[in-house]
Amino acid sequence: MNILITGPPGVGKTTVLEEIKKTLTSKGYSVGGIYCPEIREKGKRTGFNIIDIASGRKGVLASTHLHNHIQGPKVGKYTVNLDDIIEIGITAIENAIGTLNYIFIDEIAPMELKSADFPQAVWKAMDSQKTVIAVIHQRSQHPFILKVKNREDVKIFHITSENRDSITEKILESLDKLP
Repeated sequence: MNILITGPPGVGKTTVLEEIKKTLTSKGYSVGGIYCPEIREKGKRTGFNIIDIASGRKGVLASTHLHNHIQGPKVGKYTVNLDDIIEIGITAIENAIGTLNYIFIDEIAPMELKSADFPQAVWKAMDSQKTVIAVIHQRSQHPFILKVKNREDVKIFHITSENRDSITEKILESLDKLP
């Protein structure tokens, strides 16, 4: 079983993922994969980091400043750092498949999907015996995201401002029911 968390921007998808991680690690489970938190400067978002949950290794997923240093694809105003997606993101997912109990992916979205290898790593993780808990874009029509949503082994949780305080418990309950 794989779990997808979706909802509008800013509703708290990453916060829910963090709460699930805290609960699982407090029960003795190991968690790996990636987080992609915002980079903020003077109150404005200027990009996103990419962090290996298990090792703490950190890079830059995308930034408004990267165009000075790196030639990468653009998503809106951001330049995507394909090297860090491969070296940190894909490596973190592959390591988690081999050694950890749960694989977290925050998130499967247009920036990460600029790397041709990222979808393969996600699919491999979802095909593994490990449970993947991933955040996905709510309205994305990207073919890979639609393919992931349509997997038979996926349960999708939609977060709203009304249910965000109770959804973490519902997701954890669904994990408890796994074999």
